[in-house]
Amino acid sequence: MSRPVKWKKVCCLPETDLFGPLNAKNLEEGIITMSVEEYETIRLIDLEGLLQEECAESMHVARTTVQKIYNDARKKLADALVNGNVLKIEGGNYKLCEVGEENFGCSRCRKRRVNERCDKLKI
Repeated sequence: MSRPVKWKKVCCLPETDLFGPLNAKNLEEGIITMSVEEYETIRLIDLEGLLQEECAESMHVARTTVQKIYNDARKKLADALVNGNVLKIEGGNYKLCEVGEENFGCSRCRKRRVNERCDKLKI
């Protein structure tokens, strides 16, 4: 009997889910698919500057799980950059943090920052 899937908590989906060279001749060939949780680890560790332990806590998984996801994501990024492939972000085993959750799941959550800006602007 296989182990049940553990959902990774993700702040929000990327605003853009397709990246690649502007001079790509055939977009259908050589597409590299990155999962949403791989994107989230890149965002949290590389962009937000979190440690793997902090990233794991934010995503509600073990640090070793984050390490594997992060390594896979970096390999895909490198492949897309070096070989000029298109990178598409889709799929995975994740759940978006809910608006009703305290701090939207993390203090660096984009949903939280957008809502705070809206509150200040009275939107």
